[in-house]
Amino acid sequence: MKSDLVIKNGKIVTALDTYNADISIENGKIARIGKGFKGSETIDAKGMLVFPGGVDVHTHLDMPFMGTTSSDDFETGTIAAAFGGTTSIVDFAIQSAGESLSNSLSTWENKADGKASVDYGFHMAMTDVNEKTLDEMESMVKKGIPSFKLFMAYKGSFMSSDEKIFLVLERAKSIGGLVMFHAENGDIIELMTKRLVSMGKTEPRHHPYAHPAIAEEEATERAILLSELASAPIYIVHLTCTGAMESVKRAREKGLPVYAETCPQYLILDAKRYNEPGFEGSKYAMSPPLRDKSNLSLLWHALSSNVLQVVSTDHCSFFMKQKEMGKDDFSKIPNGAGGIETRVPLMYSEGVEKGRITHNRFVDICSTSPAKMMGMYPKKGSITPGADADLVIFNPKKKVKLSWKTLHQRTDYTPYEGMVVKGYPIKVIVNGELKIDNGEFVGKKRTGKFIKRNKFGAFNPERSKHHEGFR
Repeated sequence: MKSDLVIKNGKIVTALDTYNADISIENGKIARIGKGFKGSETIDAKGMLVFPGGVDVHTHLDMPFMGTTSSDDFETGTIAAAFGGTTSIVDFAIQSAGESLSNSLSTWENKADGKASVDYGFHMAMTDVNEKTLDEMESMVKKGIPSFKLFMAYKGSFMSSDEKIFLVLERAKSIGGLVMFHAENGDIIELMTKRLVSMGKTEPRHHPYAHPAIAEEEATERAILLSELASAPIYIVHLTCTGAMESVKRAREKGLPVYAETCPQYLILDAKRYNEPGFEGSKYAMSPPLRDKSNLSLLWHALSSNVLQVVSTDHCSFFMKQKEMGKDDFSKIPNGAGGIETRVPLMYSEGVEKGRITHNRFVDICSTSPAKMMGMYPKKGSITPGADADLVIFNPKKKVKLSWKTLHQRTDYTPYEGMVVKGYPIKVIVNGELKIDNGEFVGKKRTGKFIKRNKFGAFNPERSKHHEGFR
């Protein structure tokens, strides 16, 4: 049988194995893995690595936030993702106060439909927890949205009380859902911010002092304890500091179903960036903020030892003109930065090339584990017959100097300006179609499909031990 596309002579890297083989692709799926296939088209990957397309489960595209809207929408953001070797994303449908979950989902469906160039799913960010929205959670799971984000920060807007957190945890457990946490103590952040501004400390360099690491540690520990009380699995997003990591480590050592992600910015950059001259420090205004350099090596070790399971981006891009909304008050700087395009090469260059993680662990944290955690595996995040043909052909020797001028994110800066990475995607295939070829977008745009995700634990090897209750 003649395949639609054959990738030959590449070194296949998965979360578990590394081996030489060819891949036969038919009808957008991986058909066979072996040797001797013939295809209508052939890609010779000699000397290259071939791994499953990246899965970024934390993005914010076309998101209204802090008086403006993130600059990348589902068109530009997913094109940038493809250039960087990410072939699936999960974004956040954010509930507005007084709005049903269903209406909130419809808003985000309209933002994405007919615009995305890679496949996409949604988490439901719940900001108004009440009897009706708790009832609605089951319908979200049935629609393929089994994950629910709660905010312990952003007092007066997104923040949920402990009572509401506990009610969501109980409900999620009963319907096969996973609760995600932005874990920072919103009361402390609010207090610290007001104090700093009242003292005239309004420059970007004061941003991290309004978000102390101990406020993240406290909120992480509290989320874990509430989840233990509810016997519900949880997932901590964008973990940044040693204290929060140690809370996760202790929970996992107890056998609790507690999972966590970190992001490249917290593995590579540190709080000294806020001291850049003028208003340049605003580029790094994000919540949680960059931390002291002492945290970086410990987070890398936590990744390598599976204390942390996933690397996502928290991609939320803005133009510098938008950042200038906080020129006279750091608390008004729109929080966020772009990273959807740079995640995969950064993690390879800073992780694999520097001996911090193995090739297989790189694939695990960037593709396979996020797909498993979020109910997309083995359709996504794997190289197995029947899986979607989302594949990256990666040149481990290619060096690229990162610059906003050559990246494809819709913004006028990158936090990684001037960094040289070793290892870069040269061809990216989405659902069997070649999308990126040596720095050019050659495929069809706006063909990304909605991913209907499974309930939490469907392909999680820890499920049988933990998911049904662990007290």
